[in-house]
Amino acid sequence: MAHSSDARVQKIQAAVLRKRGGPLKIESLELEGPQDDEILVRIIATGICHTDIKMCDDWDGAAKPVVLGHEGAGIVEQVGKKVKDVRRGDHVVLSYQSCGQCHPCLDGHPADCQRFYEVNFGFQRLDGSNALYRSGVRGHFFGQSSFATHVLATERNLVKVSEDLRLEVLAPLGCGIQTGAGAVLNSLKVPDGASVAVFGTGAVGMAALMAARIVGANPIIGVDIIPMRLELAQELGATHTINNRHDDIASRLSDITGSGVDYVLETTGNSKLLQLATNVLNPQGAVAIFSGASGRARCAPLPEGRKIFRIIEGDAIPQQFIPRMIKLYQAGQFPFDRLLKFYDFSEINQAMADAKRGDTIKPVLRVNKPLDA
Repeated sequence: MAHSSDARVQKIQAAVLRKRGGPLKIESLELEGPQDDEILVRIIATGICHTDIKMCDDWDGAAKPVVLGHEGAGIVEQVGKKVKDVRRGDHVVLSYQSCGQCHPCLDGHPADCQRFYEVNFGFQRLDGSNALYRSGVRGHFFGQSSFATHVLATERNLVKVSEDLRLEVLAPLGCGIQTGAGAVLNSLKVPDGASVAVFGTGAVGMAALMAARIVGANPIIGVDIIPMRLELAQELGATHTINNRHDDIASRLSDITGSGVDYVLETTGNSKLLQLATNVLNPQGAVAIFSGASGRARCAPLPEGRKIFRIIEGDAIPQQFIPRMIKLYQAGQFPFDRLLKFYDFSEINQAMADAKRGDTIKPVLRVNKPLDA
């Protein structure tokens, strides 16, 4: 793919993955200036998502080095000629990318984009070009690659937010938290009074618990093996918790509900827990699974009437759902900030290690200082 020679080049710092498992190393790179439909964003902060960690652990070392990161937030520095509604100085949160041209995109379902894998995991633009090609590194992860001081995004994966709000707090809304909350509010449409069990109380699970409380679900049961997370789950919305390192999940769920569960959100990717989730469902109940980039969770056929949902990005339209989450947060109903722990950009490997161990639920990297914009 030919690259434009007249595009302005931006010197940036980015955390580059060069071998499977890392560590990531912050390097100086050259980023091609924005194409006509692109926006150059100076990253203030970025969340670290489980998908970033999984990509790091599974990366093929023979492939070109890449820049990960897909929960960025920052300030617009430059816009392409065809960008309509974004201006220099706008504060923005970045989310997943979509092509904007296929039937699901045009029909208002960008999470079902027919080119979802290509635009989010292809490490290139849809035209095959790569804005980091001068440095021999690939970017455009989820249309951003936010483990960097500057990124390119489009209006499809960018959400304008108020300048009164702290970008370092809002950054994680772009993927994991959106996925958990959206699973309850959009995908499953959990009704008032329904019973909900959340297997795994990481960022996705905690967001689901908080959303379940918002809709009036009862009981709301958090399941995990880390006591600290279970304590926080009760503070954020769980009416009951189960430590499955010590307790039998099925019998405890039966004790709590008197029967089975209406909705189970299985966030761990564990096949045994998925099978258990299907077994404890009430008639007409539903299981939500979160398959990520390449996961294909498998379980035995469900009993008649029960359903399984594969959740991608909480079926959210970022430009609508992220402002909704912000309003709920401002109203005190969605305190996702309690999940966050902040790290300097240089501490990225420590932040990822803490998340893998379960010591930190949602790491957020402080990349640039807001006052420097």
